[in-house]
Amino acid sequence: MKRIAVAADSNSGISPAEAALLGVHILPMPFFIDGELCFEGVSLSREDFFRRQDRGAEISTSQPTPGDLLALWDRLLEEHEQLVYIPMSSGLSSSCETAEALAEDYPGRVFVADVRRISVTQRQAVLDALALAGAGLDGEQIARRLELEALEASIYLAVDTLTHLKKGGRITAAGAALGTVLNIKPVLQIQGGMLDAFARPRGMRAARHTMLDALAADLESRFRGKKPVLLAAHTCEDEEAAEWLEEIQSRFPGYESYMAPLSLSIACHTGRGALGIGCVLPTKA
Repeated sequence: MKRIAVAADSNSGISPAEAALLGVHILPMPFFIDGELCFEGVSLSREDFFRRQDRGAEISTSQPTPGDLLALWDRLLEEHEQLVYIPMSSGLSSSCETAEALAEDYPGRVFVADVRRISVTQRQAVLDALALAGAGLDGEQIARRLELEALEASIYLAVDTLTHLKKGGRITAAGAALGTVLNIKPVLQIQGGMLDAFARPRGMRAARHTMLDALAADLESRFRGKKPVLLAAHTCEDEEAAEWLEEIQSRFPGYESYMAPLSLSIACHTGRGALGIGCVLPTKA
């Protein structure tokens, strides 16, 4: 029997193909499109998702059912002594709280790590869990180490359209209308696992500069003297995403960097054209 299994949800941005290469296990996040239940990477492609979103489909997010979560855990525990499960931030969804409650029925075997992260920073927590497992830590030690260093991360996200933030209730219809007229591209931030407003620049170019400056301030303050990994995320076309990563690497040479598409359950709220930037300090084994 293998010792430690590492699992997360698809908000980590880890695709099924990458999960297979890494040796981790990903639970697809569910969402509804015009009442139809869909699972990222299973029953809907990114192209189909954005095509339906562009046509005005009603889209809402959900969380994995207890049955789906337990089925994954039970399958993994048939071959592993312990399981470390890394869900999206408890500050953004109740799915972490649900997982923690379910784990009480698996004492000494399932350990839920609330890393207060999502997307590319959540992905780094998965990589850190693998490294810690390889260094010989047990499931409980891994989960607690991840939680101890959970806040060593920062994310900024700019959205190109206000439509989906309005649908999700994060801004009013009047605010969305005014923002559209003024070409406002709001920049949001995730610090400590919560999503908050950060700035309201006009135009995506200004939004890019705002995010780059914000990250520069983080590197000079919170991460001064440290070597975090720089992260980028997007719901753009590949060419624009590559340009964004190049801009980040040009502004911050000498840092390791990584970019991935935002998961579809995040894209439900951002729509096309979103760009993100962040950094995360890897947990050392």
